[in-house]
Amino acid sequence: MPTLDDVARLAGVSKSTASRALGRPALVAPDTAVRVRQVAEQLGFVPNRAASALARGRTGVVAVVVPTLENAFFPPIVGGAQQRAAECGLQLTVVVNGLESDADVAALARLSAQVDGFLLTAPRGSDPQVAASCGYKPAVLIDRELEGVPSVVADTATAFATVARHFIDHGHRHIALVGGTDRSWQNGQRIAAVRAVTEPTSAVLTTFGPLPPTFAAGTRVAPSVAASGATAVIPYATALGLGIVFTLGARGIRIPDEVAVTIERPVAEALGFSAIPSIDVDGAELGGTAMEVLRAHMTTDRAVPPPPPAQLRLPVPVVLP
Repeated sequence: MPTLDDVARLAGVSKSTASRALGRPALVAPDTAVRVRQVAEQLGFVPNRAASALARGRTGVVAVVVPTLENAFFPPIVGGAQQRAAECGLQLTVVVNGLESDADVAALARLSAQVDGFLLTAPRGSDPQVAASCGYKPAVLIDRELEGVPSVVADTATAFATVARHFIDHGHRHIALVGGTDRSWQNGQRIAAVRAVTEPTSAVLTTFGPLPPTFAAGTRVAPSVAASGATAVIPYATALGLGIVFTLGARGIRIPDEVAVTIERPVAEALGFSAIPSIDVDGAELGGTAMEVLRAHMTTDRAVPPPPPAQLRLPVPVVLP
C-alpha cells in the first residue's frame, strides 16, 4: 500500500509539503498541489483522514446526544445528521444523555475531548445546565432554544395549535392533550400553544402528564382519557397515541368516530384513520439542518469568528382531513 513518503518522493517534495498539498492545498504553490495530487492518484494513495484531523487538533467526529432511545422521534434526526455529516467528511457517534443533572453535564465534558462538536437533541436540563453543556465544544441545540446558542427546532407547537383549532371548528368541545416528559422544552411549548387556541372558546382542555413517550404509557393513561369525556386527543408522541388507540378500541370505543386521536400520517393511513388530522415532522430534515449549522460553527480558522447563533424554526406540515 503506497504511503505519504512514496508520494512525496515521487513528487519531489518533502513529506510535510505533500501532506499540505493533499490536506490544505491553499498553503502550497498551485503547481505543487496539482503535481502531488496527480502522483497520489497515480499511486492509488488514500489519505488517512483520521490522522490528518488529529494533526490539526481535530477528531473528525461529531456526537449527536439524545435523551432516550425509546422515542421514535429521534432515529430520523440521527439519520439525517449522519447523512449530512458523511457529506462533510465527518463521523457521527450517538450518545444517550438527557443532560438532566450535573453528573450528566460532567459526563458530556469528559466526552468533549473526543469529539469536535455536539448536536444536543431535546436536552431536559435547566437553562444553566444546557448552557454549560454548550460551552465545551461547538454545539447546536435540536428541539430546544436557549438565548445565545444556535438551535434548530421543529415548530410542532404551531402544528399542535392548528390541530386543536381544527377540532374546535369541527364541533369538538372537549380536547385532551396528553403531554410528554416534565423536563421537555417542547412539551411546554405545545401545551402553551394549545391553551392559547382553546381558552378564547367554549371548548374544554384537559391535560394529562407528564408521561414518557411510550406505547405502555399510552395504555396506562387511556382509561383516564376516556373518563374525562374528551372527544379529541392530541398526544405528545405517536407511541403514546397508539397506546391510547389500542386501549380505547379494546373498550369498544370507536376510533376515530367517537374519539379522534392524532397520530403520524403513515400510521394513520395504515390503520385506515383518514378522517383525523396528523402532524408530520421531517426528522431527517431537522437533523440534517442542525448538522449543517454545526459544521458552519466548527471553523478550522481560529482567526475567523464563528457565525452568529441562528435559531431556526422549521415549519411542520399538518394534514387535515
